[in-house]
Amino acid sequence: MSKIIEAQEILEALGLPVAQQNEMSALTLLALCDIKEDTPWSEAKRQSIGVTKGIMAFMEENYRKGKPYAPNTRETVRRHVLHQFIQAGVVNYNPDDPSLPVNSPKAHYSITVEALEVIQAYGTGNWNSRIQQFAVEYIHLRDRYAAERDMHRIPLNIEGNEYYLSPGIHNEVQAAVVEEFAPRFAPGGKLLYIGDTEDKDLYVNTAGLEALHLPITEHSKLPDIVISDEKRGWLFLVEVVTSHGPVSAKRVVELEEFTKDCPYGIVYVTAFQNARDFKKHVDDIAWETEVWLSDTPDHMIHFNGDRFIGPRKQ
Repeated sequence: MSKIIEAQEILEALGLPVAQQNEMSALTLLALCDIKEDTPWSEAKRQSIGVTKGIMAFMEENYRKGKPYAPNTRETVRRHVLHQFIQAGVVNYNPDDPSLPVNSPKAHYSITVEALEVIQAYGTGNWNSRIQQFAVEYIHLRDRYAAERDMHRIPLNIEGNEYYLSPGIHNEVQAAVVEEFAPRFAPGGKLLYIGDTEDKDLYVNTAGLEALHLPITEHSKLPDIVISDEKRGWLFLVEVVTSHGPVSAKRVVELEEFTKDCPYGIVYVTAFQNARDFKKHVDDIAWETEVWLSDTPDHMIHFNGDRFIGPRKQ
């Protein structure tokens, strides 16, 4: 019997849905355990590896020689295999550094200790008892690993309600914009939108956005954070930069189209964690926009000479 078929049997026994018992899922399991065609299951390993250079490379080197997957298969493995493995208590996400953001290039995966014990027992007299034990422990495992991940989430209080941003520098700066920038430069302002690297609709004030004629259906055009200042009639559009670009001239054009029916004046802000990150993008920042650094929250950099902070249109 081939290792792929055996891996499919293991996945079925572990309780994975039929959709996660296919060949790609089996190959993913084999890669995570470092099981080649001639490796006994008793020698399965627990190792931390990424998708492209770890899992995909293992597949092509050991099971798909001359038949490499298309480059976009990486997302299929991540979304339709690994995500379900994590939910089933079979795989840990970022076990070496749970604080990594969701979209980190350093993201990695490993078989859980409990699942490894089952896998190593495949084909032995302990197989059935290990499977039964794993089934009993599944809910406990799922909740425990979820709790470990949640410990690194970033709390954010919005109008008296507690929200939690997923781990990562991007969301640390987002939280700082709400907690540090807004009270200083948009006092009395109302948060209308903030996304999250895991949940793009973490907080959406639908009524507030609609009142300002902002098309919330065009989700992809929204900046990271939207804050309204009713007293001054200003709308702050904030882009947080840790990996993607700042409020560039091109981005201003996109946001002007997005806010064309908004009665408020628009204030464009690019937020960075520190001056080092700011310097990497300084050449791309549009004129008549603002820059804010979360590590020096009392100050702001204005990209124009005739005024300091204010909307580009009234």
